[in-house]
Amino acid sequence: MKKYLMTPGPCPVPPEVRLALSRPVIHHRTEEYHAIHAAVVDGLRKILKTEKNDVFLFASTGTGAMESAVANTLSAGDKAIVVRGGKFSERWGELCRAYGAIFIPLDIEWGKSVDPGLIEKQLTENPDVRVVFTTLCETSTGAKTDIEAIGTIVAGTGAILVVDAVTGLGVSEVETDAWGLDVVICGGQKAFMVPTGLAFVCVSEKARERVDLAKSPRYYFDYRRAKKAADKNETAWSAPASLIIALKESIDRILGEGVENVIARHALLSGALRTGVEALGLKVLADSPADGVTAILPPEGIPADDLRKTMLDKYGVHVAGGQERLRGKIIRIGTMGYCDTLDVIAALSALEMSLVNLGYTVDLGLGVRAAEEVLMATKKHKRHKK
Repeated sequence: MKKYLMTPGPCPVPPEVRLALSRPVIHHRTEEYHAIHAAVVDGLRKILKTEKNDVFLFASTGTGAMESAVANTLSAGDKAIVVRGGKFSERWGELCRAYGAIFIPLDIEWGKSVDPGLIEKQLTENPDVRVVFTTLCETSTGAKTDIEAIGTIVAGTGAILVVDAVTGLGVSEVETDAWGLDVVICGGQKAFMVPTGLAFVCVSEKARERVDLAKSPRYYFDYRRAKKAADKNETAWSAPASLIIALKESIDRILGEGVENVIARHALLSGALRTGVEALGLKVLADSPADGVTAILPPEGIPADDLRKTMLDKYGVHVAGGQERLRGKIIRIGTMGYCDTLDVIAALSALEMSLVNLGYTVDLGLGVRAAEEVLMATKKHKRHKK
């Protein structure tokens, strides 16, 4: 059976990226590698929309990059604001606690997005806050945050803004310089279409000042060491050279399509998916949905895990389930990176047939048709070539 990987990470890897992974391994302290590293950083800056911020590469998952942001910007006893509205945004608080920082939790109902005014209020009441931790797209709920508005608020204070963009960069608009984002983290296994194991961090000049003041213990993730190495187009430690070569292929693909076109494609695909889901009488969890992952509430009486298992076992479409308090309550469909119109149609078709298999009454083709109407209405969209 053919398999369709439509989880919110890891995501499918394009053929040219898989081929790049098969090239002979090169040494990471050579001019050959230096040229590749420089090209990757230059490409990431273009996607991040930053002119001069540092970009550091780590052999790590996104969680490692998150930990690096905490370790390099806070000392024990420092105060931070943590926006918590899902499993991954809650991780910011867990990391702060691990490093002895004091954090003010802004708890948002799962599926909702934070009101930037709440952050402004907390910063006014707590002028000693050093860092604000936010999440562009909460992978566990599919909710998107207004990072631009938050950036404007934080930029006028002494605090820095740290953004988890693991499921957002390369999917949604990110204007690092224009929005005043100080630390942006991402992982390669989502919109950047490489296997899990590569993370990168974008660090502003304002954040570098915080790095010099932080007294938290750090070694592998020390941004000061990373900066010295990056200035020589290297990583401080052994580079995952094959993954970085693969990342260059993915970045070339993104820039070749055009960053704005990539963002528009993700918006179109996720919009079509949501329209199809709602045509079936199902509800999307997030009030302000992101374009990389859609969290869906199944009909009453249809267990989410049974729906997910049926989609995979009978139709080969692999979607994700809920996590923590949403475990067994939702399914999550990813539309990131190497995803196209017919992938969305396949997912909706599998969803419809699986619902029927589980006893839910639905007119087959209803969701597919609704999605097709969205896809066909956008004349400017050109089908992304595989």
